[in-house]
Parts: sequence; C-alpha cells; structure tokens
Amino acid sequence: MKTPIRIGLAFCALMLAATAASAAPVAYTGTLSGAAGSPPVPSPATGSTIVVFDMDAHTLTVNMIFSGLLGTTTAAHIHCCTAVPGTGIAGVATETPTFDGFPLGVGSGMYSMSYDTTMASSWSADFLANHGGTTAGAEAAFGAGLASGSAYLNIHTNLYPAGEIRANLAPIPEPGTWAMLLLGIPAVLGLRRRVTPGG
Repeated sequence: MKTPIRIGLAFCALMLAATAASAAPVAYTGTLSGAAGSPPVPSPATGSTIVVFDMDAHTLTVNMIFSGLLGTTTAAHIHCCTAVPGTGIAGVATETPTFDGFPLGVGSGMYSMSYDTTMASSWSADFLANHGGTTAGAEAAFGAGLASGSAYLNIHTNLYPAGEIRANLAPIPEPGTWAMLLLGIPAVLGLRRRVTPGG
C-alpha cells in the first residue's frame, strides 16, 4: 500500500504546484458511479476523477481511479455537451476510440494523462467537425461545456457498452478545495487495494 500512497502524494504535490504556477487552469471533479449514468446502470463500481483544462496553455489533464466494475474496460473518454447540465447524453469530445494508454480489459485501475489540445488527435473527429473544424473551436466549445456542467467522463465496459460508470464534471471552486480532494487520493488508492481481488 505504500507505493499507491506515494503516487497519490506525488500527484497531489504536482497538481498543487501547477495551480500555484498559473491562474489559468480550471479543475473539474466528479464521482464515477453507475447511478450517474443516463439512464442509471446497476453497477457497484466506484471511482473519482479530476480533470484540469487550461485554455491558455492548451492542455487537458485527465486523472482517475476506479474499481469494482462488473465488466472489463473497453474505452473511456469525456462526452460534451449535454442539452441539460448534469443529465442526458452527448457525443464524445476527446480522443477516440479511448484515452491514450487507458487500461483496457480490467475491472479496476488508475489513469493519468495530459493532452495538447492544439492537436486534432486530442479531439474526436465529430466534435472537431461540429465546432468549425478547428482545434480552437473545439477548445472553446469544450471549455464552455465544462463550465456549464454539460460534460461528463464515462468508462465503457464489455457488459455496458454505452458506459458502466460516469462522472458529471463540476468545477472545483477554490484552490484550497483542490488540496482537500487531492489529499483524499491516497485513501481511495488504499480502498482500491482492499476491494480488488488478490490486491
């Protein structure tokens, strides 16, 4: 359990340093669950995510941990933008068919990756086309969707191809709240080890 705690603390330190370095990044968080799906999914799986979007630096950083999936992972990405914030479904906004390096064929795991949002490959072809065909248009639409609560992160599995667990993304209001959320990561990683068979 020491290694996940070290990873969580290192991640916490890096994110806090990034916050201090620039006021431009905006962090969004969400709790992954089947109940958050539209429609809800009867899955006991849980998880959490922190997504940081910086339009000035043109970066998107995705961090998540999850466990207890009934199926095994087939894809994960961020969808945007729903007609009503926090409910409904939307097309995939980010890289398809899944986040680069996302663990596939598993029931639990963790993931962290940063994307250059000036690259067309960071966006789904449909999202790019629907917003002027430019990465600047995609960034603007994605930023507006995040700010309005109309974006969500979805983990898809073989048992639930439309998504087994989902997190509706909401802004983290203050840097102090970042610290509280990030300091909880080691505890969640420890819980993940307890609930993962053979962990």
